[in-house]
Amino acid sequence: MSQAPETSGEPVVTPARVVIALCLFAPFVAMLWVGSYAKADPAFIGIPFFYWYQMAWVLLSTLLTMIAYKLWQRDQRARRGGSK
Repeated sequence: MSQAPETSGEPVVTPARVVIALCLFAPFVAMLWVGSYAKADPAFIGIPFFYWYQMAWVLLSTLLTMIAYKLWQRDQRARRGGSK
């Protein structure tokens, strides 16, 4: 039988990981809740709300994914640095 790897006693769910999960989960919720944006008004420079809302989420999703990646890198460095 194989032994389970020992943990260093640190919690697996850290505040940074919660923020990472929220950053990655928010775009899915925003896009799957169609009833919140399935309308034409308010229009932005002649573009119906339905379309510009989705395009705004493309940019926002990119930003949130970048934030999640940077937080993950910092979390991994902190975990490696603390175990040495």
